[in-house]
Amino acid sequence: MGLFKQRSLGTGTIVLVALVASLAVGVSNFEAAAGKETYDRLKLFSEGLSLVETNYVDEVDSGKLVEGAINGMLKELDPHTAYMTESMFKEMQVDTKGEFGGLGITIGLKNDLLTVIAPIEDTPAYRAGIKAGDRILKVDGESTKDMSIENAVKKMRGVPGTPITITIMRDDFKEPKDFTLVRDIIKLKSVKSRVIDNAVGYIRITQFQERTDDDLEQALAALWTENPKLKGLILDLRNNPGGLLDQAVLVSGSFLEKGKLVVYTKGRKANNNVEYKVRGNGGRTAFPMVVLVNHGSASASEIVAGALQDWGRAVILGVDTFGKGSVQTVIPLEDGSGLRLTTAKYYTPKGRSIQNTGIKPDINVPSATIQIKKAPEGHQTKEKDLEGHLANETEPAPPAAGTPATPAGETEEDLDAETVSDEEDFQLQRALDLLKTWDIFHKNQGNNAAKAG
Repeated sequence: MGLFKQRSLGTGTIVLVALVASLAVGVSNFEAAAGKETYDRLKLFSEGLSLVETNYVDEVDSGKLVEGAINGMLKELDPHTAYMTESMFKEMQVDTKGEFGGLGITIGLKNDLLTVIAPIEDTPAYRAGIKAGDRILKVDGESTKDMSIENAVKKMRGVPGTPITITIMRDDFKEPKDFTLVRDIIKLKSVKSRVIDNAVGYIRITQFQERTDDDLEQALAALWTENPKLKGLILDLRNNPGGLLDQAVLVSGSFLEKGKLVVYTKGRKANNNVEYKVRGNGGRTAFPMVVLVNHGSASASEIVAGALQDWGRAVILGVDTFGKGSVQTVIPLEDGSGLRLTTAKYYTPKGRSIQNTGIKPDINVPSATIQIKKAPEGHQTKEKDLEGHLANETEPAPPAAGTPATPAGETEEDLDAETVSDEEDFQLQRALDLLKTWDIFHKNQGNNAAKAG
């Protein structure tokens, strides 16, 4: 591992920035290393290239021919193996920095179709209603059939303020639909946190970037410092397409004991067989947790969910995740381009491969929106409305009519903006119910034990 400088996982891709040796290999050495059959086929390729260069009706660009040959070769492998030009390689490195010009969607190949893994919150794609699972059929009128992920990303990124039209097919569409979006600066804030109902901490990780673990620790410390009586935590990984591998390990370690295995990889070569464990003093293990996942939870987010599930640290709630369980090694080539090659698969602590199957939740709750209906007109008489009703000496009197109770520190506008959204989120409501029930159950257990004693 001495040759490698950095290891990361971007939407399921492990990046190994390596020192690349010279590609100048003697023919006899290459023949011995690769085998005579492979060498003979390379001679055939060289002969074909020479004939095209010499005899094709128009002058050809040999560099483009070689790139096309490499792309054709790699298409015989899995959809995550690809050749990257120098510009593509640089764009890939930008992804983990947290800012770029584009639409705000993470894409991948599913059933050989260019598919939205997840829209990124507060971006043009998210605001336009692009959803996880949408199939992108065209980009500015150009068919995406046989288009590589890298080329699609290159076409969709661009100067902020410029428009682009993508053609989408969705399961409930009768026919494809065009979405015209305006590119914007995509600034990715990977950790968002708040308290729900003055009772439960909520943290959403949108993707795993360079500082996600630091931001998570700050959010956790702030939540419990300001609200020491929280009943538990909801970790929301829905529509999280992945990110850096080391951040997935560190985030998992924020909730597991020191030395616990988070994930391991296995491949044909020994240096691809690596175990990743919780480092330092371990994380917070005293409070109950629910992790929210959906079809847009991929790669690094699946690593976190799988680790917390295998160790029994959290209840996983939602629907099956994306199912990206292979490892890619990205090796820079001499001309600044790169080769992304699938070299291993990763496994949860209990040895589960999530490739194609994803993480299956402990509690299956479909994605749905709760329709909030107003109470019917008219007043329903209750005990408190009866003249001379008895007072409740154990509970404070309700607020006077026209003065709704608002938690300290929140304006009525803030409360409405947060609470209405939460109430409509079916999966989130189930998670809240679970944590509140958990708390009640343990309190009852304690009371019963005290009575028995």
